[in-house]
Amino acid sequence: MAAIILVGIGWRLLLGVKSADIMRTHLAQAVYHIFLPALVVQVLWQFPVDLNTLRVPIVASLAVLLSLLTAFLLYGNGKIVAAFMPGNSNKAVGALLLACAFGNFSYLGLPVLSHTFGDWAQVVAIQFDLLASTPILFTVGIILARYYGTSGTAMHPLLSLLQVPAIWAAIVGLLLSAFAIPMPTWLDESLTTLGAAVVPLMLLSVGMALRWQSGWLARIPVLMPVMIIQLLLMPLIAWGGAIGVGMSEKFLAPVVIEGAMPTMVLGLVICDRFKLDVSLYAEAVTLTTVLSLITLPIWLQLLT
Repeated sequence: MAAIILVGIGWRLLLGVKSADIMRTHLAQAVYHIFLPALVVQVLWQFPVDLNTLRVPIVASLAVLLSLLTAFLLYGNGKIVAAFMPGNSNKAVGALLLACAFGNFSYLGLPVLSHTFGDWAQVVAIQFDLLASTPILFTVGIILARYYGTSGTAMHPLLSLLQVPAIWAAIVGLLLSAFAIPMPTWLDESLTTLGAAVVPLMLLSVGMALRWQSGWLARIPVLMPVMIIQLLLMPLIAWGGAIGVGMSEKFLAPVVIEGAMPTMVLGLVICDRFKLDVSLYAEAVTLTTVLSLITLPIWLQLLT
């Protein structure tokens, strides 16, 4: 996995920032509209609908919302940001709130969980993200982005949510599983082929999104809460929530590891759309992703 991320970083250096961002956008669109929905349908169709189908989203919602609340209490008044970034507080606050609460649950979560626990654990990443984090992002997250940035699109947040292809794929997969409809062999093979592209393309996209900018050391105090909330607090909340809902031991470690993912790459698009501080958000993605190479093995060691 690290090798593919490094390839993405190398491409960014070779192609230049502008060309790399264009390529990353096209890769992300292909995953977003084709490959990820195919994987979601296949995984959820084959996985039985049971109590864990409810437990994982409940824990995920708790982790995301409590992390967002913590971030709001720290950043909401703008004092921390104003102390280090005067004149840019609202746009920066909006970006930081998104960076704290919404992790890279699909783009990095899927490959990490499948590599660590096996392909069956992909269902945890999908449920964590598509049944909890993504709906919160496209409702509460969009409202916050509009408030701290610009109005952006006039589309209602719920309509934005309904335009996410993977959400519809999740609904279809859950319904097919709930009604125990058998999957045709030809369709299973087609979905497997399409879904196989998700992990490498996601990892490439993560690598190409990472970037360092001059003056980042001076912004470490502003970004420190993001790193603490995203890499330490959220997995702790997920751990406590998983125990609280009576999650089975098999699912406990994957859920906590999923909660320990770094800041999501997709937030770059949202920050750009609503004129939030894209550069600051990109730094949050880069720092949390690099640090997650240390924190994720530590969490895994604690859980096993």
